[in-house]
Amino acid sequence: MYSEILLPAHAPPSLSNRSTLWNSVEKAEKSRNAQLAREIEIALPMELDRQEQIHLVRAYVRDTFVASGMCADFSIHDKGDGNPHAHIMLTLRPLKENGEWGAKCRKEYDLDGRGRRIRLPGGGFKSHRVNTTDWNDPGKAEVWRKQWARYANAMLYHKGLPQRIDHRSYARQGIQKVPTVHMGVAATQMEHRGLPTEKSAVNREIAAQNKLLKEIKARITRLYNWTKEQAAKPEEKRSVWEQLQAAQAAAKPITRYGKMKALKESAALFNFLQGNGISSMPELYAKVTTMQTQYYTLRGEIAEVGR
Repeated sequence: MYSEILLPAHAPPSLSNRSTLWNSVEKAEKSRNAQLAREIEIALPMELDRQEQIHLVRAYVRDTFVASGMCADFSIHDKGDGNPHAHIMLTLRPLKENGEWGAKCRKEYDLDGRGRRIRLPGGGFKSHRVNTTDWNDPGKAEVWRKQWARYANAMLYHKGLPQRIDHRSYARQGIQKVPTVHMGVAATQMEHRGLPTEKSAVNREIAAQNKLLKEIKARITRLYNWTKEQAAKPEEKRSVWEQLQAAQAAAKPITRYGKMKALKESAALFNFLQGNGISSMPELYAKVTTMQTQYYTLRGEIAEVGR
């Protein structure tokens, strides 16, 4: 849908031509298996129109990559299948002020305690390679992902749209959810035509399990807070069964269905207390605390299976 090349200020204007740029990159490499470029793919907010998407990608690429000395060649793809995205191709060698490609790394000699080079048995000196830029630092991926989230959210905010993106995983966001499977173009199109796919079935199952996990967590949290509050009352003389019965009776069901449900819950509650040997509120509080720990352990196991 759109392509553009962005260059550092000191780059030769001829590199604005795609063939000239990448032929020049390939010519600068001496090794047959040298890496020529780095590719980054980003999903574009569907809430933005085409010109807004172009403006967003251009600003992100210019400020994040070109400003640090890279040449960037980006293209926006959109097949109308709900997956607009951009491919960004970045050069790996720094561009010198004279327009020539610089080295990716340089040799640096190791020194002994007195600041002298360390001679090797073969006559040479011990050395190691040092990158001339920090572009290959693994930590840069996190920086670039965070920067994209910041730019995209700023654009969405400027447009008055409520949607936001987050570069962090569910686990890092503290969201107790299993991530769904990426559908891909083919599976998405089949679903739109009413043809069920294995991926969509998996995603529906994950959505149902996430809903169940959320409900379980909410119930455990409510019970945890209540038992913590009750356990902190030293003057309370009633048994845990009496306290729970009193709390349950406060709901005062009036319909036949409500009364039957309350009766079943009382039976289940009695079996739970008896089965776990719980006779006091502090014991119930300790049990629910353990249940909370078990929930997060199970949640971690589910996430691992998901991966």
